[in-house]
Amino acid sequence: MRKVHICEVGPRDGLQNAKHLMPTDAKKAWISALAAAGVEEIEVGSFVPPKLIPAMADTGEVVQYARTLPGVKVVALAPNLKGFQRALEAGAHKVTFPVSASRLHSESNVRMTPEQMVEEVRKCARYPHPGVEIEGAVSTAFGCTMQGDVPEDDVVRIAAKLAEFCDGVALADTVGYANPAQIRRVFRRVKNEIGAKLEAAHLHNTRGLGLANALAAYEEGVRHFDSSMGGLGGCPFAPGASGNVITEDLVFMFESMGVPTGISLEQLFRAREVLVKGIPEEPIYGHTPLAGLPKGFRAAA
Repeated sequence: MRKVHICEVGPRDGLQNAKHLMPTDAKKAWISALAAAGVEEIEVGSFVPPKLIPAMADTGEVVQYARTLPGVKVVALAPNLKGFQRALEAGAHKVTFPVSASRLHSESNVRMTPEQMVEEVRKCARYPHPGVEIEGAVSTAFGCTMQGDVPEDDVVRIAAKLAEFCDGVALADTVGYANPAQIRRVFRRVKNEIGAKLEAAHLHNTRGLGLANALAAYEEGVRHFDSSMGGLGGCPFAPGASGNVITEDLVFMFESMGVPTGISLEQLFRAREVLVKGIPEEPIYGHTPLAGLPKGFRAAA
């Protein structure tokens, strides 16, 4: 079966919502352990004002370190042109821009309307960025704790605009509102609109449907998934946006289905130990690491 590609977003999405700060050296050790487990793409931080998210104050240094790890695509998030320029200076291979389909969340998160944020990303795409990928992530694509329902037409419209100048587009269930039927419907609508530009699913496990939604997206043809070790994650500017889909459980699901991820579960569990050591006060989750691998388990070929 065709391989799935998993981007570990814990060092960014996970730590930005944590109640405790992870030291820079501990971040580096965790990222190294993730790379050793076979994780090929890691979102290591975001270029946002440190006064807003203190956990991201060292992102430039972390990006520069992660670039030294062979075979790792280093991803950073940026909310505007200034953040994009900082990401380029640090050496990120890929920069993700959050473009909320919810007006209330967009104004809270980036101080811009969705339309203004689309134009900000367009401006960044025009800025010289040789060899650096740009991803437009449509956040709150399945609902918003501030606005409630998010019209699917708005999601399709924003995704179509981003596809004009981004290398790829992702749909994000920022607050964990999605269900599998909704995932199928929205991904299918957006894919019909923008085709192969629709690449990734960024899912949260807030209400326990993270894996079910990931499987639904996979069956709709999605092969790129964001996830966070230990289920860390959430948006500080979206109330109730807890917990990304758990990397360890996502890898186990795909590998047990015979779908290769290129990630070693045994080494992933060791990376989890590095995470716990680096931020011991923070609660982490995951069924597979706690239960252990089934007797006779074989990873996908």
